[in-house]
Amino acid sequence: MATNSKVGGQYRVGKYGEMKRVMDWVPKSVTQTKQDIRMWNSAQNLMHLAEDPQNYAIQKLYTDILKDALLSSQIENRTNQVFSTEFSLKNANGDVDEEQTKALAKMPIYRYLTKKVLESIYHKYSLVQLAMAKVNDKMVLVPELIPRENVVPQTGKFYPDYGDLVNYTLYRELPEYGTYILEFVQEGDGLLNKVVSHVLFKRFAQSCWSELCEIYGIPPRVLKTNTQNPSMLRRAEKMMRDMGAAAWFIIDDTESFEFAKPGNASGDVYKELIELCRDEICLVISGAILGQNTDNGSEAKDKVAMDILWQLVKSDLALLEEEWNNTIIPALVKHGLLKGELTLEYQEAEDLDALWKYVQGLLSHYNIDPEWIKQKFGVEVIEKKADGTPPEEGKKMTEEDLRAIIVKLAESGKIEDDFTPVYKLFKQALINIQKEDPELFSNEPRESGGELSWRPPQSA
Repeated sequence: MATNSKVGGQYRVGKYGEMKRVMDWVPKSVTQTKQDIRMWNSAQNLMHLAEDPQNYAIQKLYTDILKDALLSSQIENRTNQVFSTEFSLKNANGDVDEEQTKALAKMPIYRYLTKKVLESIYHKYSLVQLAMAKVNDKMVLVPELIPRENVVPQTGKFYPDYGDLVNYTLYRELPEYGTYILEFVQEGDGLLNKVVSHVLFKRFAQSCWSELCEIYGIPPRVLKTNTQNPSMLRRAEKMMRDMGAAAWFIIDDTESFEFAKPGNASGDVYKELIELCRDEICLVISGAILGQNTDNGSEAKDKVAMDILWQLVKSDLALLEEEWNNTIIPALVKHGLLKGELTLEYQEAEDLDALWKYVQGLLSHYNIDPEWIKQKFGVEVIEKKADGTPPEEGKKMTEEDLRAIIVKLAESGKIEDDFTPVYKLFKQALINIQKEDPELFSNEPRESGGELSWRPPQSA
């Protein structure tokens, strides 16, 4: 039975705390069971049903495999690179709105919604509702993920209880859709579906290897005795049970005790299977094997792998820009968290080492804004120290530059003719220098007819 009303004209009270939701669901106890390939195939069949498909089985499986340490670390590594990239909000004129950009970066809702968009790459979809929660006696807007087990984007249905297939809501027809209910759906079955088999086989290999270590960690013990004598047999059985890890025992002179020699118990077959699964997981999530193979690895290989991973991160950033500009920002504007026509853009990361080398090469030829250097590299730049070298033709000269030139020429006893136009332009600076240090020049500069003339000192 479909229900498309605005839930009785008011929000339902959530099960947890003072929270009002547009769509409410029934909490379900999760039983931990051993997952295998048969259960995975069954979950895929449910997801791909032509009529009334269900996603609860595959989503529970996705949640279970995320307990794998390698898989979760690869996803976190890719996700953290997104959050390390700066973004900006631009208005309709293309100018950066610094105030709203800083405000959004500090909002918890930015990180939460961004993460749910990224999770849709792995889970196939994320359905988030902006619920009203009571915080410090105030009703505020907080994002909340609707359990993926209860959502079927293939049909647009939300099941309050995914075990009850009769009662559901067509959430895309609700008036809150696009304002309080935000949906992020990607094509395919989700990236996690490609690593399910590798995680399950990896678990299987680890379990078998652990059992092998348990069996052959303490070699089997063999006691040879007279099995036809019930008394000796009972005594031998009791001794073997009670022996445990003791380093001594007592046997009859007609009996013998020894440790059995196990076969090949190196576990190489399990190790190779685990390594294969690890490599496949890395290839699916990161596009390359990052720092896993230490025997054959190298810095060059890791750099190439990082470049491949960055291409995937750039694709994630493009997806985020699309979802934020088309879905999230319009909703936040309606709620009053943002104002005006805004567009979110991520700034492409720069290689600061290469940029710094490039800037160093330009410093001797061009004037670079100290404020830009401080903002880009975090280096406090006050002013370039004048060294007495005249600037190139066509460039501006400061009084400090002129002072340094004059001092340098005066100390060397050389005054070249091509500097005369410079003196004419900065005659006051020359007079000031002479006043500060009268003994610096052998002949005093003078003003005549509004022009500054210069008599070079007489050579000895």
